[in-house]
Amino acid sequence: MFIHQHPYPPFIFPKATRLIVGTLPPPRFSQGLLRPGDVDFCYGSRDGLLWPILDRIFGLGLVYETTQEAIAQRRQFLREQKIGICDVVERATRQRVDASDLGMQQIELRDLPGLLRKYPRVETLLFTGGNSKNGPEYLFRRLLRTEGLKLEPVSHEVPRIHRFYLPCERGTLREITTVSLTAPSGSANRAVGSLPEYKARKEKDPGHTVMDFRVEQYRQFFR
Repeated sequence: MFIHQHPYPPFIFPKATRLIVGTLPPPRFSQGLLRPGDVDFCYGSRDGLLWPILDRIFGLGLVYETTQEAIAQRRQFLREQKIGICDVVERATRQRVDASDLGMQQIELRDLPGLLRKYPRVETLLFTGGNSKNGPEYLFRRLLRTEGLKLEPVSHEVPRIHRFYLPCERGTLREITTVSLTAPSGSANRAVGSLPEYKARKEKDPGHTVMDFRVEQYRQFFR
């Protein structure tokens, strides 16, 4: 049995207005076994697509290497854009040492509602995946149920948008929006290819790729 511990604390600060929410990085990040091209930071896997997507949207000129420069670039960008990162899973166990969400067992969740109360400027959660079992939206729904809360649908189109009302001090309710983005991973490419929206774009523009589709989608919520 492998204990998959999240290697990074939440990256959040008082001016943050949006929060990226995923599950766990690949196990090698917890084991300190990074590969060439990995960045020792959130979403730093050389196989991941989040930073390449943001790189294309913002023209960041990021380096993809295991250096302090690579980490500093990403931290600076997040602070400038008022974006924090807090994955929903603190630790889980696995029978197989892989990065699949479905393979997570005995999942321990982070207290995201408590974190949101601590940082009152956060108004949007950007899930790097949807409501499939053990995905970030799925697990966040589980967290909300412990407080008697639930997500209300705003839009059923991809990416799906919800909202919920977080009880805060003095009985006030704070509206927070959630966006379930198409997962920034190569394993999600098949799912992207089956989306009617992607097929329609592909028919109009045969050169349109799954990466192009993600960049267009993410641009709406990161710009």
